[in-house]
Amino acid sequence: MANRTRRHGAGSGARGGSRRRRLPLRLLLPVSVLVALVAMLMLRGYVHSEILADHRIRPPAPTGTVPQKILDGGPVIDTRAGRTETMSVPDHHLVLTFDDGPDPTWTPRVLDVLKEHDAHAVFFVTGTMASRYPDLVRRMVDEGHEVGLHTFNHPDLSYQSTSRIDRELAQNQLALTGAAGIRTSLFRPPYSSFADAMDDASWPVTRYIGSRGYLTVVNNTDSEDWKKPGVDEIIRRATPQGGKGAIVLMHDSGGDRHQTVQALDRFLPDLQKQGYAFDNLTEALDLPSAHTPVTGTDLWTGKAWTFLVQASEKVTDVLVVGLAVIGFLVIGRFGLMLLLSAVHARRVRRTGFAWGPPVTEPVSVLVPAYNEAKCIENTVRSLMTSDHPIEILVIDDGSTDGTARIVEAMGLPGVRVIRQLNAGKPAALNRGLANARYDIVVMMDGDTVFEPSTVRELVQPFGDPRVGAVAGNAKVGNKDTLIGAWQHIEYVMGFNLDRRMYDVLGCMPTIPGAVGAFRRSALERVGGMSDDTLAEDTDVTMALHRDGWKVVYAENARAWTEAPESVQQLWSQRYRWSYGTMQAIWKHRRALVERGPSGRFGRVGLPFVSLFMVVAPLLAPLIDIFLLYGIVFGPAGKTITAWFGVLALQAVCAAYAFRLDREHTSHLISLPLQQILYRQLMYVVLLQSWITALTGGRLRWQKLRRHGGVSAPPGPSGPSGPSARPAPALHGGPAR
Repeated sequence: MANRTRRHGAGSGARGGSRRRRLPLRLLLPVSVLVALVAMLMLRGYVHSEILADHRIRPPAPTGTVPQKILDGGPVIDTRAGRTETMSVPDHHLVLTFDDGPDPTWTPRVLDVLKEHDAHAVFFVTGTMASRYPDLVRRMVDEGHEVGLHTFNHPDLSYQSTSRIDRELAQNQLALTGAAGIRTSLFRPPYSSFADAMDDASWPVTRYIGSRGYLTVVNNTDSEDWKKPGVDEIIRRATPQGGKGAIVLMHDSGGDRHQTVQALDRFLPDLQKQGYAFDNLTEALDLPSAHTPVTGTDLWTGKAWTFLVQASEKVTDVLVVGLAVIGFLVIGRFGLMLLLSAVHARRVRRTGFAWGPPVTEPVSVLVPAYNEAKCIENTVRSLMTSDHPIEILVIDDGSTDGTARIVEAMGLPGVRVIRQLNAGKPAALNRGLANARYDIVVMMDGDTVFEPSTVRELVQPFGDPRVGAVAGNAKVGNKDTLIGAWQHIEYVMGFNLDRRMYDVLGCMPTIPGAVGAFRRSALERVGGMSDDTLAEDTDVTMALHRDGWKVVYAENARAWTEAPESVQQLWSQRYRWSYGTMQAIWKHRRALVERGPSGRFGRVGLPFVSLFMVVAPLLAPLIDIFLLYGIVFGPAGKTITAWFGVLALQAVCAAYAFRLDREHTSHLISLPLQQILYRQLMYVVLLQSWITALTGGRLRWQKLRRHGGVSAPPGPSGPSGPSARPAPALHGGPAR
């Protein structure tokens, strides 16, 4: 995975209209993949008859309009070109017919028995099954059997309009063409019986079918194998009396057909010994073949259809596996979060719990800033209320909006401004680190505000000499908008509940840039802040783990940050986070095979981060895709219940997280919509990140537009609360 340098802010070319014009192009591929997946599922649902299936069966009707010669005639009815004729199979000829296939289990066994006994048959296939198993249709034709149509979706045609009948025939032929390159002139209506069962409801359909050029084939000997009456009974019912010819109805699909196969294996040789021939229908009737080769555009259209159906089957199989994986990850993650967060909460509440001796020595607070004119004053003033001794270093990374001048004009004690040419956030942090006076260094963003107790709470874990870094509790300050409320849920439920879990597991993946603290000696040992990735906070955290340092979470060290306020800005931020996280995972991949602390982190931390931060969000849209599939194709009730079950589990985790963070739960009302839309957003973000990574594309740092909406830490612990008091800030030297 290529490493990319970047800056706090992109140049003018990255901020103008050209970037907005490129946005649809960079979204095109991931959105196209999502649409293609949905289309494949829709095609599968259609082919599996889960939307158009009509299982109504019309009861017997009067026969007043049916010609008597049809009722008294043979099982082959010819109404083509205005004819009203029937035909019967000659004596000592049997035409075996098999309905409803092909079936991947039973049709091959039927074909094997027929081949063994040198017998032919007619297979009346449905379009849905022929589309799914074209190889079996091709085998039927190659082995000399005839194939007839049995509609696409197997409805009772007496309930259907002529346009629906035409569609059933056309799609059945399309599947047959794609499978075997032929058309057929044979047709058997679903739920048909003997000719004398023709009535006023089915006769108009038969006449219409004839007008479309088809012979209608019913039967005059029914094995009733679908009832599974036993092998002997199937043979008895299938055997004609007195050497007469017959069309025998059997089934090679629709359920367990082992009795049919066993009966066939005895029936064929027994009747062949009695002088019976098992022919195709047209052979028995001495008619031209029912098959007509298809060429040209029609052939390729049919092949394209079967190819797409086969692709939809394979894609759906993969998606089902993906759904199982994401289901396991979601349930597993939430289970772990609830369990380990409870362990973490009990540890924090435990009487007498302490990291070690209280940390009271001064610390350095580094504030890298690029064009933060709207936010920087609030940020610095919040630090001035700190109840822990600090020095404040604002590192202006080549701002063009007067950020440095604003801080200097404030004239606050203990605040130093360090100017540098625009070199990126890691360089700014390293510059601040070089100028910091104290061994503990707190880092925050220029759009973030601290509570008075934040620094004190953040540095207490350094009482344990094994602790190299501490993650604070980053919270959304501008949560009054819908997008802000969604991010508030994500921060409280996703990030902070995750951090409690990772804290217990000892594999905290990221010290948030908005609120984190480091031991200077630990940073120096890993080479400081690196610009190898777009997620320098994740990169350095992983490096500290590999160097043997403990990285922990201080939940009471709260910081309030300004979250993106538009989908465009949110997309840009998460794209950078996702791509940077993937870079960091790739950079530290050798930890998987190393020994010691690095190996422990590699075999615990890296898999967790990869599964929960990369794989799970990438697969999460499958939950909503299958919700749509289930609603459209069924079973809708079970699908909706399962989806709400997952949502309920998320709601439980979210409510518990809000309770731990002492947050009002009113924002959780938007959780269902947040879950649906965020899944799609993170899918697009992660897929685009993968594309960027695999193609070696460049991703520039994109400066988010800030509005300065977070003016003070909300709540009773803010500047207006009882804990507010002047900061014991230390006087610094001249600005550099």
